[in-house]
Amino acid sequence: MKLLAVGTVAFDAIETPFGKTDKILGGAATYIGLAASALDTDVSLVSVIGGDFPQEYLDMMTSKNINVDGVEVVKDGKTFFWSGKYHNDLNSRDTLVTELNVLADFDPKVPEHSAEAEVLLLGNLDPVVQLSVLERMKTQPKLVILDTMNFWMDIAWDNLMKVIAKTDVITINDEEARQLSGEYSLVKAAKKIHTLGPKYVIIKKGEHGALLFHDGKIFAIPALPLEDVFDPTGAGDTFAGGFASYLTKKEDFSFESMKTAILVGSAMASFTVEKFGTERIETVTKEELTERINQFKELTAFESAI
Repeated sequence: MKLLAVGTVAFDAIETPFGKTDKILGGAATYIGLAASALDTDVSLVSVIGGDFPQEYLDMMTSKNINVDGVEVVKDGKTFFWSGKYHNDLNSRDTLVTELNVLADFDPKVPEHSAEAEVLLLGNLDPVVQLSVLERMKTQPKLVILDTMNFWMDIAWDNLMKVIAKTDVITINDEEARQLSGEYSLVKAAKKIHTLGPKYVIIKKGEHGALLFHDGKIFAIPALPLEDVFDPTGAGDTFAGGFASYLTKKEDFSFESMKTAILVGSAMASFTVEKFGTERIETVTKEELTERINQFKELTAFESAI
């Protein structure tokens, strides 16, 4: 099966309590693609970049079997740029600069070979763009996964509702789940979000892990305690990429399969935060990933005499 991921390929400039960077490689689609590559998933990206985007970044993705045919290059334009500063807890941040550049007029082009992908991951983008990709698929994907954020809830509610109605899985954080549903309890929030369309609701809770809701059932997974956390940028996108990639490889979209997919996504995301930008996720080996997944298993497994 094939995975098609739509999102930003971008530049980031990041400051955390542990250091700061100049412009480095970033973007939701970038992290998704790298996570998929680490899992040997057949993945294609749909995005847009400017003429200022280094060819070496595209070559790196291609060398990792990430198909970038759907990444449009606007030669006289500039690539999307975001700059942010994280607070000491690394859970909150201030956006310093957002330059949409070529993303402002992004009209996604879905290559012929990608228009029949069985799994479609709609990365965090304007709901209008997400809808246009859905409409340009030749066949209805077997699984549609949506990532969004409170920004789109604030400015594009009606179109966001249209996308959510066509979604099988939605992945958002706890703050966004509360805003989307109007409910403080995450259990009640998930129930209300189910009524909007998605069969599966994933609520990410940062350093406290993630929750999966489906048909009255709940699965929870903790975050892996790490010695070094340098930069949380892209962790949510890496999680989504790992999650979607596992399901694409498994060809099984049951609740039990989703539970394992969340574990794989969490394991992938735990690598991303260990260094700035994409540096760590670019070098993850299968052996490292297997070891980290086993760490997750040990973290949650126990024998009870009850």
